[in-house]
Amino acid sequence: MSKKLARIVLGIMFLGGLGGCSFSSSWKLENNSSVIPISQAPKIQTIQSLTALENSIFQQVNQYRQSRNLPPLKQDPSISEQAKIHSQEMAEGKVAFGHDGFERRVKAIARSISYRQASENVAFNQGFSDPATGAVKGWIDSQGHRKNMEGNFDLTGVGVARNSEGEYYFTQIFILKR
Repeated sequence: MSKKLARIVLGIMFLGGLGGCSFSSSWKLENNSSVIPISQAPKIQTIQSLTALENSIFQQVNQYRQSRNLPPLKQDPSISEQAKIHSQEMAEGKVAFGHDGFERRVKAIARSISYRQASENVAFNQGFSDPATGAVKGWIDSQGHRKNMEGNFDLTGVGVARNSEGEYYFTQIFILKR
C-alpha cells in the first residue's frame, strides 16, 4: 500500500423482474465524492492499464466464485460498455458515486440481452498498490456485494476509470439471461 491513506467505498444495486415489468430494487450508498473531471487528469493511466484492471476484477471474481463451487461468469462486451460508461461518469463527477442510472444501464443492455435479473457492484478506492484487488476484497468483505458475486448470474461486465486525484472507480454489472 502506498504512503497515502488507502480507502475503499462500496455500493450495491439489485434489480430483478420477470418480463421487464416487475422490479424490486435496493441499494446502499456509503459516500458521495467530488472529483476533478478526468479530461483534466494527466494521462498516467493508459487504456491498456485500465483494461488490465478490468480483466483482473473479472478473473478475481470468477476465482472467488470457483472457490464457492459456483459456475464462472462470462464477460459480455455490451455489459462491459455500460459498466465503463458508469465508471467514467463517476470519475468525471458527472454522476455521484453510486447507482444513479442503473435502470437505464440495464435497459441499454436489454436491447441485446434478454435478462431475468441484474445487479451491480460499485467501488472507488485510492492508495492501493493493486486497486482491483482492493475493490474485490472490499466486495467480498461486504455481505451485499458478496451476495451479488455469489448470485445466480451467468454474464458480467466490468468498467474501471481513474481521475486526476488517483481515485479508481469500479462498476461490475451482473446479468442472468432468460
